[in-house]
Amino acid sequence: MYELLFWKYLDEIYLNHHEVYEALVEEQEVEGLEKLPVDVIMNRIRSVFSQWEKVDDNSWKNTAGKGAFQVITTPQSVRIDCYGTEGKTMNQLVSLMEEFKCPLYDPQVPERYDEMSE
Repeated sequence: MYELLFWKYLDEIYLNHHEVYEALVEEQEVEGLEKLPVDVIMNRIRSVFSQWEKVDDNSWKNTAGKGAFQVITTPQSVRIDCYGTEGKTMNQLVSLMEEFKCPLYDPQVPERYDEMSE
């Protein structure tokens, strides 16, 4: 499994990314993060991956190739757990979330890919 996590800071707020990640994984609310349009984001994912088999409301499986993913949301975050998913598909998910100005936090590295990263 490969985990991708996305959130958006409020203006002028910049927190410790790993601490934010840990709180969001525990589904805690984090002061300093924006509420996300989760329904709009889920509709966009459904649209982009309409050719994939929908396993349940939050999970998709690629019947024409490798991989599957599950989307877990909180009001402040979107986590995508990828199972055998190709890099191209993960990049597509990252680009989709960039449409909502939510950069990727990759806990495997760990690194957040936004303009404020060092």
